[in-house]
Amino acid sequence: MSESGDHPPHAVGYARRLNAWDAAMVVVGGIIGSGIFRTPASIASQTGSAGEQLLAWAVGGVIALIGALCYAELGTRRPNAGGGYVNLRDAFGLVVAFVYGWNLLVVNHSGAIAAVATAFVEYAAAALGLELANPRPYAVGTIVFLAGINWFGIRAGSLTQNILTVLKLAAIAILIAAGLSTGGAPPPAAPAGPVSPFAFAGALMPVLFSYGGWYYVNDIAGEVREPQRTIPRALIFGMLLVTACYLLANLAYLAVLGHDGLAASKAPAADVMRHAFGETGARVIAAGIAISTLGFVNISMIGAARVFQVMGADGVFFRSAGILDPRWRSPNIALMLLASAACVLAFTGSFDQLLNYSTVGDWLGMAAVVSTLFWYRRHQPADAATFRTPWYPLLPIAFLLVVAGVVGTTIWLHPRDAGMGALITLAGLPVYFIWRLLPR
Repeated sequence: MSESGDHPPHAVGYARRLNAWDAAMVVVGGIIGSGIFRTPASIASQTGSAGEQLLAWAVGGVIALIGALCYAELGTRRPNAGGGYVNLRDAFGLVVAFVYGWNLLVVNHSGAIAAVATAFVEYAAAALGLELANPRPYAVGTIVFLAGINWFGIRAGSLTQNILTVLKLAAIAILIAAGLSTGGAPPPAAPAGPVSPFAFAGALMPVLFSYGGWYYVNDIAGEVREPQRTIPRALIFGMLLVTACYLLANLAYLAVLGHDGLAASKAPAADVMRHAFGETGARVIAAGIAISTLGFVNISMIGAARVFQVMGADGVFFRSAGILDPRWRSPNIALMLLASAACVLAFTGSFDQLLNYSTVGDWLGMAAVVSTLFWYRRHQPADAATFRTPWYPLLPIAFLLVVAGVVGTTIWLHPRDAGMGALITLAGLPVYFIWRLLPR
């Protein structure tokens, strides 16, 4: 077992226990949550035809794959815990890295964990035919349960993730098979109109939101065996698999509902399964979505805890959070702090608006991390990175330009949410300087 390069020889470090399959399941599990089961309906309402719908998901997959290729090189350059936080610290300094981590703690990870844990409870109840007056206590219990599993280290968390990811892929396969085999979509009511670039860019943001999450494997890079080989393979395989699943799922929706029916649907996955198998089918896919959301909560807790552990070790988070459990080699204090924040949001139900604020910030954060690739290429050109982003610098520049365009469109369409997200991000600056002034 080897240890992360961020620890002195006498300190407890992370153990490299994850193989290529584990890393690939982290990539797939971090991307696929509930988005593919719900988001296609909102995309259909913003596009003008089935062809445009599929084009949006294909373009989103290409953009996400380019981002993953950039992250693959960053992961081989810095195969340590912390992922994008470490890259930003190297390239732009501790204050920029802190603001990135601040966003993860206050909005992106804690809010997402609370929201998706609540979604898990609601879908699990639907699968069992139950009606819950208040899902919040059960969401808190879900967060505590997963935190308890991950207390015992990366092997326990990874085994749980592998099982949940295989089950969620099985649920998507059933959905695809049901939709493509039954069909029955009505013909379009009117011929497709011309594609509006502005509307298409607006539709890409929720598509990109559904493709996000590949970065979790970089967050746990300090626990991956042979990271210079494993991380690029896991990212490329995982992104290609997810893109194929997403395109086939959209084909299944369109085969049964048609473009207009998909745009009008509030639960497209349930509608497709109900069409094929009746109410039993709707309950089966509800169980599949519940499993998918549970897997997302699990990997989000695993990855985020590692980021906050590195922040604690750097002195920009609670110092105790930087300590690893000597037996399990896991950031248990950081894990408990993260779980506590998510439990508060879940119990109070105060996460809904946070998620609206997080969409723009999440992709801006990924763009900032990708931009560090230019710094590494300039200042560490002789670094023995075993993977190099192909067609550099064209692919990183293309990724940054597309993200800038999509984010700009989203800000234009939803200025209030984007503005609040920006304020939350900027609030990290005074917090950083106050924190640095506090006694250690």
